[in-house]
Amino acid sequence: MSGPLRAGTPAPDFMLHTAPDKTVSLRDLRGHPVILAFYPADWSPVCGDQMALYNEVLPEFQRHDAELMGISVDGAWCHLAFARDRRLRFPLLADFEPKGAVARRYGVYRARDGFTERALFVIDRDGIIRWSYVSPTDVNPGADGILRALEGLAAAPSPA
Repeated sequence: MSGPLRAGTPAPDFMLHTAPDKTVSLRDLRGHPVILAFYPADWSPVCGDQMALYNEVLPEFQRHDAELMGISVDGAWCHLAFARDRRLRFPLLADFEPKGAVARRYGVYRARDGFTERALFVIDRDGIIRWSYVSPTDVNPGADGILRALEGLAAAPSPA
């Protein structure tokens, strides 16, 4: 695969751990817009800032009925500690074993580095990717693109 999945592509389903004993699947969120925020690793400065920003903007995402999920190759225990430390109010998903399997399906796994790109996907209520963006790993992509994509979903005509 060359690069991230593009707008108009059906989002690949997955099931990942949000805690050692709890999972979530993309199909369980059908009927809601979904934001997937792939990031390289818990505890890195840019990732911490990015996830903290999304935590602050979460009410805006929720205003669009959107579900936000962070995804990295870190394990569920690491995510729990990171989320608790940062007081995150959205789930972090462990794409841990097999390492990066979901990121690979979305075209954002960096095999040479062993982690994911800093990539964003906005998926519509029907499971279709409507926007994707890859930021340099050392740059926080912010939330403006996500919000514009969500506004675009809200403005799109409903299927008959």
